[in-house]
Amino acid sequence: MPAQPPPGVMPRRPRHPVRVATVAALVGGPLLAACAPTISVPPGENATDPTCAAVVLATPEELGGLPRLDTDSQATTAWGEPQRAITLRCGVPALGPTTDQCQTITTASGTAVDWVVRQEGETEDWIFTTYGRNPAVEVRVPPDVPTAPVVDLNPAVVLAEQDRQCY
Repeated sequence: MPAQPPPGVMPRRPRHPVRVATVAALVGGPLLAACAPTISVPPGENATDPTCAAVVLATPEELGGLPRLDTDSQATTAWGEPQRAITLRCGVPALGPTTDQCQTITTASGTAVDWVVRQEGETEDWIFTTYGRNPAVEVRVPPDVPTAPVVDLNPAVVLAEQDRQCY
């Protein structure tokens, strides 16, 4: 016969691993989510322009199926994996006349944005910079990530006033 506890002492209950795991998941899950990586994205020189806040807030939570990432600078956002993320910076220097490729990208609903597109030599990233918008917006796409989702940023980018167009 098992030993009985002394009078006045409550018997010890057996642990329930399922309950412990459930409590750990409920308490630890939100804490782990709060520890999601923050990536470093340099701010544009005009990142404090109020239009930039509106542009960034209007960007989608997912871009091309990639989840949004936290960034460490004002007027920036990103999507994907930390080491190969698509990044957006608002408030970068506006482009003047250029010989780089300038193309109008239009969404299915007709929202059009002029982008100057170039590939950076060192990283081979594709860099899309708005043309004729104030403040200017830059989107950087790693070479192994599809560039097609850039069009999904048009509804946010059109919040920046357009004063010129590609010809």
